[in-house]
This record gives sequence, structure tokens and C-alpha cells, in this order.
Amino acid sequence: MKTRAAVLHQMYLERPYTTSKPLKIEEVELDAPGSNEVLVKIKAAGLCHSDLSVIDGNRPRPLPMALGHEAAGEVIALGDGVKQLKIGDHVVFAFLPSCGSCSYCKTGRAALCEPGAAANGKGTLLGGHRRIRKNNEYIHHHLGVSGFAEHAISSADSLVKIDPNIPFDIAALFGCAVLTGVGAVVNTAQLKFGDSILVVGLGGVGLSAILGAKAAGASKIIAADILPEKREVALALGAHHAIDASDKGALEQLYELTDGGVDISVEFAGAISALDFAFHATRRGGTTVTAALPHPDARLQLSPVTLVGQEKSLKGSYLGSCVPSRDIPAYIELYTSGRLEVDKLISHKLKLEHINEGFERLAAGEALRQIVVFDK
Repeated sequence: MKTRAAVLHQMYLERPYTTSKPLKIEEVELDAPGSNEVLVKIKAAGLCHSDLSVIDGNRPRPLPMALGHEAAGEVIALGDGVKQLKIGDHVVFAFLPSCGSCSYCKTGRAALCEPGAAANGKGTLLGGHRRIRKNNEYIHHHLGVSGFAEHAISSADSLVKIDPNIPFDIAALFGCAVLTGVGAVVNTAQLKFGDSILVVGLGGVGLSAILGAKAAGASKIIAADILPEKREVALALGAHHAIDASDKGALEQLYELTDGGVDISVEFAGAISALDFAFHATRRGGTTVTAALPHPDARLQLSPVTLVGQEKSLKGSYLGSCVPSRDIPAYIELYTSGRLEVDKLISHKLKLEHINEGFERLAAGEALRQIVVFDK
């Protein structure tokens, strides 16, 4: 079938993206869904720094690629062997498919699924195929989703069925921002009731972490970002204090607020300076978690003596250490019960035609979560 998609042909284009227009809205052909694959009519898709990091070259991917990895939609066709979904189901995409049979999936660590990671790196679906074509040449999939499109072919293992009463623009958030931010707090860091926490980097993921920490019963939530507007939003969402991490006295200010440091720091800014700040803000015996993706060449200088002598932990978090089929419905339940106000994360709604303008806003730090909405 024919559909429209936002395709990236070249990384490293100069800003402003409103002028260079790295994403081209193109008519493409979708193959029919193969074995264990599903055709989804996309209803909403969020703009995330993980998309931006492909555009600006910080996270190189094979090109051309149809971008977008945070999306929700409706199932309209099934390939052979799909049993867990039916036509008409509403679904959220998880940006790492869970094969269910590798050693990590079998032990409940779906975020480390080896076949899923290999497929994402190659720009294919879980089964190893590409289903997007233009002029008889195949286009790569982005993280098994390619959600900046009117339709997408996906592995059934990348999809989670959701309550059909959830608006699609809200549902899309659970595919990345909420999954990653809340998951980093409750799954990776394992925040306990009464713990103090620092959240560094207040985009959609970081603000989701604020909401997750609040829902999990954190005693003190400190938000850090270099932009005052985002610090104000964090306070409105439940942070108790907000600081400018670039201020020379920021660490001393945090120590005064926390009597020497927080139990948990989570970092989403994607800058080594931000991770260094998060680590040094963590008290003795505490845990620092990063879910950000800086350039692959970036390096953090760290003394093992600090890790040993202070018994600190430094952990990575991918997909929020989540099992999507378990956690997405659970987080949606928190939203519907009023304990996870993720609707407040949406700052802009836009059409597919305006996606480059959206990414310029994101790069400039002028947006929280922007959602491409497909009306038809």
C-alpha cells in the first residue's frame, strides 16, 4: 500500500531545521505484513531526543531511515501467525521488540533482548526484514517503529494492546517518554518510599521521571536543568526544588537541600557534564542512573576509589528496564487513576508537514513533548 512517511536521507544538516529540512515527507510503499507482523494506522507520534540524535548525527543509524519511535495507533491488518492482536485493537509501540525467547527475555529483562537490539541496529524489523520501499529501494525502520508516518509495519512483538478509551495523543507518550522516565526510577533505580531523588534533564523523559518519583512516594524530588522554563514546569508537576545544574554553586546548593546528597540521581540530559553532576550529587551508598544517549565517543572520567570507598552504584537504563507488556498497561492505569499526569507533558500538537519545525523547537529547548497527530 502507499502511505506518507518522514524520511531522513542525510545526518549532520545545519540548523535551523526549519531551513535545512532534514526530514522529507515522502510517499512510500509498504509491503504486506509478513509472519508475526502487523499493519498499524498511526494516530499519534511523539518527537523525542532519540530521533533528534539520529538527525544531528549523535547516534548514527543506517540511512535512508523512516524516523519515529514513540507512537500509538490502530491495527488494520495482520500477518500470518499473529495471535495476541486483532484488527481494531489500539496499540502502543515499544521501541525495542521483545522476542520472548532469548535468555534476557526469559528472565524478565526484555530491555536487553538480543535479537531486538540487533534488529534495531540494522534498521530492520525483528524478523530481519524491511517493509518500506521507494522506487524499489528499501528504507530502514527506526527502532522497529518508524512512527512518523500515516501507516507502519511492525513486529507484533513491538506492540502492546491498550484500553481503547485512552486518547491516542496520550497513549503515544507511554511508548518512550513514560516508559523510559518512570521505568528508570522504579525499575532501574528501584526507588523506595521515602527516598530522595535528583532528576537531571527536564525534557519529556525527565519530567516523566518526576511524575514517577512522585507516584512512587519520593520524600524529596529535586529537578535540575539549565533552562528556567523547564524548572518551572518540574515544580508544577511535583518537584520540591529546582536548581540550575550549570551554576557553579549547584552542588553545594543540592547538598544543603539534602544533607549531603540524594539517595538516587537519574540523568536524561545526554551531556557528560550532566552525568558527572548527577553522580557527585548522589550520597554515599546511593545510586546514579543514566538513560541518556550522548555521542558514542563521549567518555565519563570516574575514580574506582569513589565507587568502592563510598559504595556508590552507577547504572544504565534502557527502555526503563521495562517489560513493555507488563509496564505500559500498569503505567496507563496510574494515568487513568489520576496518579500519573502525563497529559501535562504535551506542549505542542502538529501535523506531519510541520515536523522539521518541531525538531527545531526540540533542539532549541523550546518544547516539552510534541505530538504529531494524524486526524484521518
